[in-house]
Amino acid sequence: MLPKPHLALLVALLVAGGIGFFSEHFNDYHLHVLTNVGIAVILAVSLNLVNGYTGQFSLGHAGFMSVGAYLSSAVTLHFAPKIFGEDGGSAVAIGALFFTALFVGGISAALAGLLVGIPSLRLRGDYLAIVTLGFGEIIRVVLQNTDVLGGALGLNNIPPYTTLVWSLAFAALTVFTVSCLVRSTYGLGFISVRDDEIAAAAIGLDTTRYKIVAFVVGAFFAGIAGGLYAHLNLTITPGGFDFTKSIEIVVMVILGGMGNILGVILAAALLTLLPEVLRPVAEYRMIIYSLLLIVLMLVRPQGLFKFKRYKS
Repeated sequence: MLPKPHLALLVALLVAGGIGFFSEHFNDYHLHVLTNVGIAVILAVSLNLVNGYTGQFSLGHAGFMSVGAYLSSAVTLHFAPKIFGEDGGSAVAIGALFFTALFVGGISAALAGLLVGIPSLRLRGDYLAIVTLGFGEIIRVVLQNTDVLGGALGLNNIPPYTTLVWSLAFAALTVFTVSCLVRSTYGLGFISVRDDEIAAAAIGLDTTRYKIVAFVVGAFFAGIAGGLYAHLNLTITPGGFDFTKSIEIVVMVILGGMGNILGVILAAALLTLLPEVLRPVAEYRMIIYSLLLIVLMLVRPQGLFKFKRYKS
């Protein structure tokens, strides 16, 4: 029998392939919403590695997402016209360029995670949250004042390369990677840091290294999600990656149950779909959404979806 992470990946890829095969039967609105669900899963599961499994409290995930969004968009906006011209390109060529752009965005976000992680991850709790929040705001302001990247107006006319299959495939890859990582012998280090950082350091674990690794891996997938987001919405602005976006991702992790991948996946899907379900009462949508979150946190402070954690 396949190990659980491999089985989960196989099921996820089969689901992604099945949905992709029948995607022509969905209208554009449904495809857009489902694609956003996949992006939300990538963001929530990657942050869960940091907040849930390593026990840190990062509020800068939207900052890493913005790095991936802008850098991947810069790649496609610069190279697509030169490579494909006005006639466009083959599906394989477009896919190769898009994959390269996403990888560039992910690596750039990971480097940003490393840059902020090395000096700040010796901090804990509220202090770390403040540092990561400040980092996210610094990124937003820098982007807002960088004319090469569109300044306050952002980037427009981004190629529409993101599809449902791309989104679900990377969501499956994110879940698979995080699952394998936390179930490995190395992954026990993350859990040790979460459960008792002082005890982990006392037995010889380099707790800062484990936190930096979690931070860099989480930032990498946040950058991938940013690239997918940019090539889905075709327009990005610095304001779309502000403090509110980071809080939205944190809520997904907390609602799903920190350290529980399946719960976080379900919470990401729920919180992405809920605003769409409430569109008929648009004027009260955010009030109802906020009240539901308050009630859920009062009734289920341990997370709405509480599943058994993975064991190594």
